[in-house]
Amino acid sequence: MIGRVIVLLLLIVILTVGGIVWFDYLNVIDAKFILAPIYSRIPFLAGEPRTQPRIGPEDDINLDAERLAMRLYAMDLHSMEIDTKERDLDTREGQIHQMAQELQIRQQALDDIENSLTAQGRDAEDVNRNIEQNARNLNNMPPQNAVLIIAALDNQLAIDVIRKTEEIARAEGRQSIVPFWFSLMEPARAAELQRLMAGRPSSL
Repeated sequence: MIGRVIVLLLLIVILTVGGIVWFDYLNVIDAKFILAPIYSRIPFLAGEPRTQPRIGPEDDINLDAERLAMRLYAMDLHSMEIDTKERDLDTREGQIHQMAQELQIRQQALDDIENSLTAQGRDAEDVNRNIEQNARNLNNMPPQNAVLIIAALDNQLAIDVIRKTEEIARAEGRQSIVPFWFSLMEPARAAELQRLMAGRPSSL
């Protein structure tokens, strides 16, 4: 019984030592200095004991410096990304500002055109009212006097007055006095005005 116990203890010791040697060989644990006497007796393990690489204080400082450098690099990248976004925003803001100016210029041009057309419309209405008033005044005066005035007008104004006179007569449902005016007018002048009226569309 005692022999079996001794054999089992020796087996345990052998397995333990063999496991330590194997794990040390695999660099799982560091038992080089403890096993140095055993290595000195084994030919292929003889020599200077191998040791696990150790990290000293300087290595700790280098690791901290490397971590700090990585953080600084990440901060630089983040700062560059922010600068790029700011430049993009500035560019877009400039484009939007330019587009707003162009739209303002176009709107101002449209307003000017609208004002111009409105003014032209008012001028046309004023001219039409003046022509209508002149036509009514000529209708109310003796035909001989009206003919003298019409004959002295420039061609376009004379035609406008004659056409307005005919328009007023049609609107009031009465006979136009224009043919009688032509009969009292010098033949050459009457022929000229009739020729121009036949070949020129109404300006009103």
